[in-house]
Formats: sequence, C-alpha cells, structure tokens
Amino acid sequence: MTTRSSTPDRRGGFAWRSLVAAAVLTIGLDGIVLAANNSVQGAKKEEIYETSAPTAILIEAKSGSVLFEKNADELRAPSSMMKLMTVEVVFNAITKGEIKLTDEYVISENTWRKGGAPSGGSTMFAAINSRVAVDDLLHGAIIQSGNDSCMALAEGIAGSESAFTEKMTARARELGMTRSTFANSNGLPHPDNKMTVRELAALARHIILTYPDFYKLFGEREFTWNKIRQLNRNALLTAMDGADGLKTGYTKEGGYGMVGSVVQNGTRLIVVVNGLESADDRAAAAKKLLEWGFRNFEIRTLFAADQPVGYAKVFGGDSGSVQVATSDPVQIMVQKNGSDKLLARIVYTGPVRAPVAPEQPIGVIKVWRGKEVAVEMPVHATKAVGVGSTVRRALDGAIELVIGMVRSGAAKL
Repeated sequence: MTTRSSTPDRRGGFAWRSLVAAAVLTIGLDGIVLAANNSVQGAKKEEIYETSAPTAILIEAKSGSVLFEKNADELRAPSSMMKLMTVEVVFNAITKGEIKLTDEYVISENTWRKGGAPSGGSTMFAAINSRVAVDDLLHGAIIQSGNDSCMALAEGIAGSESAFTEKMTARARELGMTRSTFANSNGLPHPDNKMTVRELAALARHIILTYPDFYKLFGEREFTWNKIRQLNRNALLTAMDGADGLKTGYTKEGGYGMVGSVVQNGTRLIVVVNGLESADDRAAAAKKLLEWGFRNFEIRTLFAADQPVGYAKVFGGDSGSVQVATSDPVQIMVQKNGSDKLLARIVYTGPVRAPVAPEQPIGVIKVWRGKEVAVEMPVHATKAVGVGSTVRRALDGAIELVIGMVRSGAAKL
C-alpha cells in the first residue's frame, strides 16, 4: 500500500507541528475500509470549558466543525425548539412548489383552543375560523413562537396534526436526523417529543445554508397580528452583535433551551443548550459558549477543493487504486493559540469495482478532534479507472477470496 506525504496550503496559516499521511487497510463486517490518516499534534493543551447547561453543543456553520459538546446525544424534550422542524417542512414544501406563501389556512377550533388564546401558551392570537396566509403563519411560528401558527400549518398542509408529524419524521430522516421523534407540530409536552442538541444544531445549520431568504425571518425583532404586537423571545438578538436566530423553548419536562446563531468577522457559530432552569440561565449559557468559541477558534483549511486527500482500493481495474478528493474545501475550526490533535480518515465500503468514472462518489472523509467527529464530507474519484486485464481481475478475485476467508475465520473466534 502506498504511503504518501501531504501538506495543507500554508497560505491558510495553519502552523503544523507534524503531518503524517499513511494508508491503512482494515477489515470490517460491511467490507474493506481504506483509511488515510492525517495526525496533527501541537504543544499546547486545549482550553477546558465548562457550561451549566445539562446538554450543549457549539458548531461552526460552514464546515459543521464541532467545537464543544456536552451530552450532545442525550434525548430531551425540545419544547418550542422543535418548531424548527415544523418550519423546515414548510420551507421545503414551498421550495418544491407544493404550497405558496399566499395560500391561506383556516384556524380550526382545535387549533384555537389548544394553541390559541384560550390555551395560555405562546400564541399568535389568530382568530377562530379566520383564514391566515402561510407567510403570516410562518412569522407567527418563528417570531412569536405561536403554537396555533404551527397547528394551522400542520392541518393546512397534511389535513391533521398527526399526519403532519409523519411528514416531520420522514423529512428528519432524509436530513440524517435518525433519533428525533415528534408527536405534534409545536413542541407542547408529549412523551414522544424528543430531540438531541446535536440534531437540533444540524437542523439549524441546514436551515441557514439551504433557505437563506427564509432564514431572515429568525432575526426579525417583532411581529404584530390581530393588533397584538409581540417581541421575538430570542434574547441573543439584543445581547450579541451579529445574532440573527434561531429559537427558544421551555416546557417543565425539558427545561429552558435555545438554538442560537451569531456571525462575527465572517464566521457563523451555532449554539444549542437545553435543560436550564430559567430564561436568564439559557441566555447566559448560550452567550458564554458563543463568546468562548469566537475567542478561541478560527477556520483553517486542511485540504483545498479538489485537492487529493487519499486513495481508494479498486477491484478489477487497470489501476489498483484511485485518488479521491472533495468538491469543497475540507475546513475545520482550530484553536487560535495552540493546536488540536486531528485525525482524518477516508472511509468507504470497498474495494470499489472497476470501471470507475471521474467524479464518482466513493465515500466520506471524516475528521476527528479527539474522540469526536468534527467534520464529515463526501469524497469522489478524481479520474477514471478502466477495467483491467483478465489476469488482473483474477488476481484481485483471489486476494478478495483470501481476505474473505480471514474475515470469516476471525468472526468465528
């Protein structure tokens, strides 16, 4: 197996202590995995950060780099933060042309009683039996955190709230959110309303990157409906420069939580905290975590777009391997004063069968910071690999047979 040396673009200013790239072949139950490892280690230790939030995560929006996490995969009641999933389903439907912003939905008695003025919860104060445009319902759901807004959208789009939750679940799975479960459209208490802060952060990142025009709604400070003016509940909007989203939440079961996003000096960070004891606590925890992230981290480029990042083994080809690269730069947030220990691996199920076409998806490159995956991006073949000779295919077949026998024997031990 070829061992190669590779150095990130020094123009990016990444001060490496050492960089070693080695091709490692391992055998897994789902096939052969080729891993190219880039290990980077510096002299200074990472600043230890503590937060009062029971669950928390901080990520950089563009690369998805995870800067901090605490119990990030613990399922908790997301409260009104779950409305992000509801509005994403609506954004997606609008983008696909299935509904329009000008479509009007009726405020049913069910919506009015359970989510409107009589409910005692956060509401848009939409009048019973009135017709409200999708655009206004989105304003009510996002700015006023209206439970009635979400219910009206759910009933208008799917016919019932329960049918809409099926759409929420299906859409969440499409987006890679494998653990979230939904029992209603607004996050009101229910045992089946569960999300992790990791999946909430991923959802927020998706909304920011996919729907930039709709995302502007999250930064609006107020909205008036039915002659009732309400302010945005997100305290970050006035507490930090560059804050422009996203959502707060509270239920007795979940505690106080927040999904927030701030842009400073061209860098956007997303924070999620949940399980705090008061609105002031959640605002303070989110703000401190964001300030810590901006103070201690900056974006560095590990590999430029289309720069080869490693090799994948090819079966039955006129070449035994193919170079792989990413379409976008592989970037990660690193400490400003010191350096992190990073480990990059190319992971795929293989070997890849010939022929291989240029740009053919191969697998992913994963970058670990310590024990956590900080970045994951797809990789593709950089060039074509044709079908090899009969002798070459026979030799590759014999090698695979031997590997299969070794794997089978190891499994029996």
